[in-house]
Amino acid sequence: MSTAIEYELDGWELFVAPLELSDGADPGDLAELRSRVGARVRDSLELPTLATHPPVAAMRRLFRAAGTDPTRYRPSSEALLRRILKGDEIPEILPFVDLNNCLSAALAVPCCVMAEGTFEGPFVLRAGREDESYDSLRGPFKLAGRPLLADRLGPCDTPITGNRRVMVTEGTTRCTLVAYLPTGVVSIDDATAELDGLLASSGINRAPAS
Repeated sequence: MSTAIEYELDGWELFVAPLELSDGADPGDLAELRSRVGARVRDSLELPTLATHPPVAAMRRLFRAAGTDPTRYRPSSEALLRRILKGDEIPEILPFVDLNNCLSAALAVPCCVMAEGTFEGPFVLRAGREDESYDSLRGPFKLAGRPLLADRLGPCDTPITGNRRVMVTEGTTRCTLVAYLPTGVVSIDDATAELDGLLASSGINRAPAS
């Protein structure tokens, strides 16, 4: 995903990182990482004041500006943080998804992973149109007024729920991670440092850009 990204929505910046599984990755490393990130969230945030946490508040503003009520369609990061603060652990799903969820919780911003070969540039970050929808991880999902990332084939992700077209599976060995950053609140440098710290104990590596 080395192609440039066009922004039709103000206030957003995308952090993009190609990833690949390393040989002999230990599932125990990701289990420890999920536990550690979950504990960090519970130590630093509280559910009653979550909406005032700067990245959460900024993402809510961006959702409203795009045409979405963030209390009805929560940013995926806020939904994850709420579950963690209610006592749930970050779930074990697949290595790339687990890393994605850890980064999302640590930065308090939506993130997604898209399997290699499932998307085609160029990309644009924009609001969904009236007639747009896709088969999301929750089922059919209408995209009108939702912030979304689109590629040459149409909408490929929204920071609310992922698209089945680009989802990683058990056989996925390379993917691209995308983090949706609120400009001036969470920087590319913040995301880079956080991801590199998580990668150090995840069994996942950065991949050469294709």
